[in-house]
Order: sequence, then structure tokens, then C-alpha cells
Amino acid sequence: MCRNITVLRGLEPAATEQEIYAAALQYVRKVGGLTGLSSATKPAVDKAVAAVAAATTELLAELPDRRVPPATEPPLRRLAREPQ
Repeated sequence: MCRNITVLRGLEPAATEQEIYAAALQYVRKVGGLTGLSSATKPAVDKAVAAVAAATTELLAELPDRRVPPATEPPLRRLAREPQ
């Protein structure tokens, strides 16, 4: 299990498409052992990310609400909050 994959279930407001895509990309890169994308890997990665993002969106919609929100805030939300 990748400990660094962001928990998206139970966020308020709910996870955005951008957050779901970022988590899917993180997962695909980890599983694929990729530190960067090349012209040889990009098509396969794009296809896998789209599939994982779609499955994640469906999963989050079908799971019951969490009683307690996640302990950590997703990275995209932390970045948006940081002063410029």
C-alpha cells in the first residue's frame, strides 16, 4: 500500500475532479515505477490515469459518508491555502 496516496473520501467540500486526477496520477506513477513521463510512457499513463480517476469517482459516489473527516488535507488544498 502506498502510504502517500491522498484520502479523498469524507472531504468537505467533496473531492474535486482535479484532486481525483492528481491522486490517480500519483497511484499510476507509483505502481508503474515512473518518476517522469516520456513520449513512450505518456499514452499508457494517460489511459491508466483516466481509468483510475473514473473508478475513483464512482467509488467515492457509492461509499457511505464518513463519520470523521480524513486526518490530513489533500496537497492541492494545502497549496491553494498557502500565501503567495
